[in-house]
Amino acid sequence: MEAIRLSEYERVVFFTGAGMSAECGVPTYRGRGGIWAQYRWEEYACQDAFDANPVKVLDFHEQRRGKVLGCQPHSGHHHLAALQAAHPSISIVTQNTDGMHQRAGATVAAELHGSLWRLRCACGSREDLAAASYATRTCAVCGATLRPDITWFGDGVNAEVFGRAQSLIERAQLFVAVGTSGIVYPAAGMIPLARQAGARMIEVNVDDTELSPLFTERLRGAAGELLPRLFLA
Repeated sequence: MEAIRLSEYERVVFFTGAGMSAECGVPTYRGRGGIWAQYRWEEYACQDAFDANPVKVLDFHEQRRGKVLGCQPHSGHHHLAALQAAHPSISIVTQNTDGMHQRAGATVAAELHGSLWRLRCACGSREDLAAASYATRTCAVCGATLRPDITWFGDGVNAEVFGRAQSLIERAQLFVAVGTSGIVYPAAGMIPLARQAGARMIEVNVDDTELSPLFTERLRGAAGELLPRLFLA
């Protein structure tokens, strides 16, 4: 496949999933070696678990933050950030909660499943950046215990974030899915929207996925290697 010049497209969406971060060493949630093969999500990643034992749940997510901080964005993350700097019309929509894109210098238009680097309560959300340990676990407004701003099992999705992503995807001329398994819904259900809109469809992944047939171009390999080689400013 010849390299693609993004300057030829007015609206580009990169849609990234767990495989993008797995190349950095960030443990995935599902699949081989995934976190939920080692831990029960019922104890660490749902509102009932948080209500029953918030300290245990917050300790677990601090452990996750520490593991993420021990990993570094790879060349694919940095390349996307450089492309976006050259073409601000490039949008990144991600299923990942680890903040790797931002650490590489990119702006993310929609974090579909939230972020490890935010906390929230009924009063709203707040950033909690950089350190493995939370700056505070208590809301300064109402005194409630803050929970990670992540879409847990049983949570409803953030309609505003999904709406923003949908608007970008439906208008994309070029849609590139990177490292997404295509099995996590409703996020995976957004991929067909790009095809329906007539976008050029490219999949970058190490393996075929359930949604691979939606893509006219399917590239197999590591994102850190393929993105810098195939996408040019």
